[in-house]
Amino acid sequence: MRLGRIVRVLTGFPTVVISGTKLAREIGTTRSEVWRLVEQLRTMGVEIAGHPASGYRLISVPDLLLPELLEPHLRGTIFRRQIHHYYRVGSTSDLALEAAERGAPEGSVFLAEEQTRARGRGSNRWHSAQSAGLYCSVILRPKLSPADVLILSLTSGLAVQAAIVQLDPRAKADLKWPNDLLIDEKKVCGILTEMSGEATLVRHIVVGIGINVNHTEFPADLAERAISLRLVTGERWSRLDLTAALLQSLDREYRNLTTNPNARREILKRFEKGSSSARGKRVSIEGSDGFLGITEGLDNRGFLQVRTGDGLRLVYSGSLRWN
Repeated sequence: MRLGRIVRVLTGFPTVVISGTKLAREIGTTRSEVWRLVEQLRTMGVEIAGHPASGYRLISVPDLLLPELLEPHLRGTIFRRQIHHYYRVGSTSDLALEAAERGAPEGSVFLAEEQTRARGRGSNRWHSAQSAGLYCSVILRPKLSPADVLILSLTSGLAVQAAIVQLDPRAKADLKWPNDLLIDEKKVCGILTEMSGEATLVRHIVVGIGINVNHTEFPADLAERAISLRLVTGERWSRLDLTAALLQSLDREYRNLTTNPNARREILKRFEKGSSSARGKRVSIEGSDGFLGITEGLDNRGFLQVRTGDGLRLVYSGSLRWN
């Protein structure tokens, strides 16, 4: 929090040298602590001129997802006041789940510059290069039954798709049921929805979203299956702008889902429209009961329907691959 406050104070006076005494007073600490924090910011790529004797002036700020920089973009959303930012964590979703169990409010956001134990669906891992991607988990407490949670995952995919296109229409991502977004048939985003609840009641849901933003390369085992927004457009993206657009979009979609009685039907239609594979795609379903078939859209709960030689089947779990 103090790192973010220093950046915010310096950003507010971009052409002025601010004394260490004033900075210390603004963030509620000592001059020696200001010096230590400034040095820490410099190691993260924040360009700050000056030293304790002369004062400090901000030269440039790297693309850090600091709460102080995000909050002005999130006014009016449920995500504005509970933004938690970390430089290096195991998993933002683990932090969110722990916080939710302790009673953290709906709309709490957990962001990280780097994850060391990021995970996807099943046993898949998520490559979380430092300050290259968007690694975000949010706490939601919708009045849904556990059987209806899939619709929230589909809603989150629509929110990500809209946020990306809002910033650059060239990067139109394709929705892959139930939790991926693809560009050129390579994964650009993964969504993991985890729930705590009882038989008929959801206590809380953590939606984890990982987006490949400014990656220029991937590990050898992922290179054929992953892509980034930067590789697609040839330009560096602002992770701050993308995070703001994502949370604004997710707020709109979530409010619609929880207040509009027709939302479920609309979401299913929009998901099918935004997915090239939801209808008429020959696929193989891999899992304990794998099978082949052609997709025939979503049922009224959001499960994928696949026409096989034995009739119409619903996909409840398993990996979906093209044939």
